[in-house]
Amino acid sequence: MPIQTSIRTRTQQAIDLEERHGAHNYHPLPVVLDSGKGVFVWDVEGKRYYDFLSAYSAVNQGHCHPRLVKVMQEQAARMTLTSRAFYNSVLGEYARTVCTRFGYDRMLPMNTGAEAVETAIKMARKWGYEKKGIPAGKARVIVCEGNFHGRTITIVSMSTDPDSQGGFGPFTPGFEVIPYDDIPALERALEDPNVCAFLVEPIQGEKGVYVPAGDYIPRAIAACKARNVLFIADEIQTGIARTGRWLCSVPDSERDPARRPDVVVLAKALSGGMYPVSAVLANDAVMNVFTPGTHGSTYGGNPMGARLAIEALAIVEDEDLCGNAERLGQQFRSAMQQLVDTFPWVKLVRGRGLLNALVIEPRTAADGSPRTAWELCLLLRDNGLLAKPTHGDIIRFAPPLVITEAQLQECVNIISTSVRQFA
Repeated sequence: MPIQTSIRTRTQQAIDLEERHGAHNYHPLPVVLDSGKGVFVWDVEGKRYYDFLSAYSAVNQGHCHPRLVKVMQEQAARMTLTSRAFYNSVLGEYARTVCTRFGYDRMLPMNTGAEAVETAIKMARKWGYEKKGIPAGKARVIVCEGNFHGRTITIVSMSTDPDSQGGFGPFTPGFEVIPYDDIPALERALEDPNVCAFLVEPIQGEKGVYVPAGDYIPRAIAACKARNVLFIADEIQTGIARTGRWLCSVPDSERDPARRPDVVVLAKALSGGMYPVSAVLANDAVMNVFTPGTHGSTYGGNPMGARLAIEALAIVEDEDLCGNAERLGQQFRSAMQQLVDTFPWVKLVRGRGLLNALVIEPRTAADGSPRTAWELCLLLRDNGLLAKPTHGDIIRFAPPLVITEAQLQECVNIISTSVRQFA
């Protein structure tokens, strides 16, 4: 059947306005969203969709969660920003909440994920010079092929994505890129005495929800500890219940520092999608390399973001979003496996919790029209579900974690129907 891609009037007007005046640094799916509630979003024409992207896992708690809306309104009427020139009445409570929840001594507040990654890199380098004794200017950070940690100039300097790097040099030195999910490669890189840190995603989300071997992260942590190298877990997309536990890199019950990341980077769902909030977590021996004047942010730790983060984490706990993600994620992958078993061009399903991906093989239909992940996402949109390809013909499926079993089954039906229409 032909893929329906018609665009209605209000939608086209909004797209035209953005295309005329906005920078063309994204390629959005042609739908213009106007409101959201829970797992649903509505476009400017009033059509309802299931959101299966969740703003790249930023709205784990669902769109406009009433508790977050209430907290935001109350804090907005009280105080939104002080800068760190003064103490504020919320930051201490926020820091204690995050440190207690994730098991670290200290938290450094920032705003975006990329800022938090930059913070972790700065901290690791300074730790390398002051604690490990690396010669000045020689500290190195190990990263992985296919990584995505943001788009600042330092972060794209360690990227292997041509779109991220092309035309933006010269690049920041001090990084070594190794294959992902390859312990021997990591062990060889760790032989360099000037290595201060290994920065890694527990699951590579932007690469297409690439899940490493089950023992990769524990073995990588152990290898880093053995060489006195900091293990930095980028949990921006995988953390805060998305993969069925608070941190993807370590079981919730594990409190032994020898088996845990030295540094954790959080963002996205830390505020439930209400406000840019990020954080870097570490114990005293690492975090205390920062002293007044060595790092900062005007907005980092502001009362608005801090209050939202406290409530966002409480919602995850109160509504058992870890358990929901684990249980429904298994159901989702089981249903998608049936499509893999039925349609030869549906190649693979992979994921953990409610961070999953379907890998399809691009084809050409009998009428000559393309059959790619992009076209399938357009069909999903027409059938009431929003998802987006990542890295070619891989479709990421990541709904808000508040989704119910009945809603998930309805979404499975939409995806199954769309795949059959697409065959």
